[in-house]
Amino acid sequence: MKETARPSDRAEHDDLARDDELVTGEAVALDVRPASVILRAAGSIIDTIAYAALYLLILLAFFVAFGDSTDPALTQAVVIAALVFSILVVPVLVETLTQGRSLGKLAIGARIVRDDGGAISLRHAFIRSLTGVLEIVMTVGGLAATVALLNGRSKRLGDLLAGTYSQHERVPRNREVVRPLPSELLVWSQTVDIARLPDRLSRRVAQYLRQSPHLTPLTREHLAQSLAAEVTPFVSPLPETSAEDLLAGVAAVRREREYTALLLERERLARLAPVLTGLPHGFPNR
Repeated sequence: MKETARPSDRAEHDDLARDDELVTGEAVALDVRPASVILRAAGSIIDTIAYAALYLLILLAFFVAFGDSTDPALTQAVVIAALVFSILVVPVLVETLTQGRSLGKLAIGARIVRDDGGAISLRHAFIRSLTGVLEIVMTVGGLAATVALLNGRSKRLGDLLAGTYSQHERVPRNREVVRPLPSELLVWSQTVDIARLPDRLSRRVAQYLRQSPHLTPLTREHLAQSLAAEVTPFVSPLPETSAEDLLAGVAAVRREREYTALLLERERLARLAPVLTGLPHGFPNR
C-alpha cells in the first residue's frame, strides 16, 4: 500500500526547502548559495595576511624615513595609527568601494551582501570590520568560526549585527540537457497545457534527466515517480506513459515553447528597431 505524505509533513518539507531562498521586498524568491564556513575561513586568512602585510609595510616605510632617532611617543602613536588603519579603515574602504568584495573574497568567489540581497553600504562594512577586530583578530578567528558553525548561512557575529552574509557567486554553470521528446508523446505535445514550474522543481527535473543514465534502476524509478508526482499538477492532460518519459516530455515541450517565444520576441524587436533607433523625419536636414 502506497504511503501518502501528510499535509503537515509536506509543509515541513516546504519550509526546509525554503531555508536557502531569499525573499525580496517584492515577494520574489531568489535561490542563493551562502559561502560555507571553510570558504569563509580561507578568505579571512587571505585578507588577514594582506592587511598584516600592509601594516608591516607602513611601519617599514616609517622607520626607513625617520630612523631610530624618532621620539618614542611619536613611534608608539604611529604604530597604533597604522594598526587601526590596517585592520579597520582599509577593510571598511575596500568592502564599501567594491560592494562587499576583498582580496580573500575574490579568491574564494564570494561577496558580502545584505540579508535582502542588496549591496552593502559604509554602515554595514564598518560594523563588520569593527566586530571583526574582536572575533577575528583578538580571538584568532575562534569566535567567528563558532558563531558561523551555529548559523544556517555561516554568518559570523559581525554579519548578525550588520544584517549581512557572504554569498557564494562562483557556482558551476548550469548546462542544459538536450533530451529529445519521446516519440509516443508527439501528438500529446501539440495540445498539452504546461503551467510554469517552480524554479527548484525545474532544476531538479533537469538534474534528474542529466544523471538518470548513471543511476541504478530502482533509484531511477523511485526518483522519476517522486518528481512526476510533483510535476503532475502543472500538466494537463496527463499522458499514459512512464514517469521518466513524462519528465522528458515536459522538459522537451517547455524547452521548445520557450525557444519559440524567444524567437518571436526577437522578431518583434527587429521590426521595432528602425522606429526605436531612427531619427525624426528629415532630421537634421529638414
